[in-house]
Parts: sequence; C-alpha cells; structure tokens
Amino acid sequence: MFKKFFNDDKAFTGLEAAIVLVAFVVVAAVFSYVMLGAGFYTTQKSQEVVHTGVAQASSSIEISGDVIAAGASDEISNVTVFLQLTAGGSAVDINKTIITYTDSSNHASYKLSDAQMNITEDHGGDDDLLLEKFEKFEVLIDISSYHIGANDEFQIEIKPPEGASYTLQRQAPPQIDAIMTLY
Repeated sequence: MFKKFFNDDKAFTGLEAAIVLVAFVVVAAVFSYVMLGAGFYTTQKSQEVVHTGVAQASSSIEISGDVIAAGASDEISNVTVFLQLTAGGSAVDINKTIITYTDSSNHASYKLSDAQMNITEDHGGDDDLLLEKFEKFEVLIDISSYHIGANDEFQIEIKPPEGASYTLQRQAPPQIDAIMTLY
C-alpha cells in the first residue's frame, strides 16, 4: 500500500528547459532593445549632421543685379553690390557678415563697422540690419586704397555668419570710367 518513490528526472528536465528558454528570451529582448536604441541614436545623429551640413554648405545670400564700380583718376574707387537672400534662404545678419578683398598683393577683411564697407540703403524692408525675404541691401565697398587700375584682377568674398561664402572675381575694364558695370 505504500507507494514507492522512484528517482525520475523527467519533470526536472522540463523545468530546466523552461528556465533556459525564458533566459534566452530575456537576453534576446535586452539585446534587441540595446541594438534598436543604438540604431535610433545613430540615425538621429546622422540626421543632425546632414541638416547642419546642408545649412553650412548652402549659400544664403546672392548678388542681385550687376556689380557696379565707380572710378576716379584711372583707378576704381569703390564697388557697389546689391545683396538678397537665395530662394528659401534664412535671414542673414548683415552686421555679422564679413567682406574680404583680395588682389595680387593685398588681402583684407571688413565688417560693417569698418570704414571700408558701408550699407547705403535697405531696399524694400524695415530699418534693421537683418536681410530678410524680399529685402535688398546696397553695399558699397571702398577699394580706393588698393589702386586697382585698368585690367587689374581682384576678388571680393562675402561671408555671411552662417552658410557658404559668395565670391566675386572681377577684372577692371581697359578704360576706367566714372560709373561702370564689372562683368
């Protein structure tokens, strides 16, 4: 009448398998969570890098119209350019824009506060120094101290605080007139 207990490992093996299976599932879940988190983090950082690169590589300003030079005594005394935003460009603080002049023997950079550069008018906008949509700034750059004569080459680079710079490479015409367009 007494039942005899036998040493049977069948139930214990099933329990072990269940524990191992649960452990594998937990480890796989943690591993997949870590991998997904790393993937999302990498994707977010890549997106930030692309947006920053596009913002810095695209030029936000352009020249509107001709580059006009004024001459005196067979030398160019100043250059006038009209700046506007590119299509879809964000507003540019003209006060922080740097203009660099370069020729075969000179190199100089100016800000708006320098005597060499002067904003003469803000066409179509308000009275601030922020270049916004539908506005044009007339910028006069005094280059009289560099003695640019007939057929001399020079370069003016306009660098906004953010975005690519805009470079103008020009050659003085064979005859210097009072007012002329530089091509």
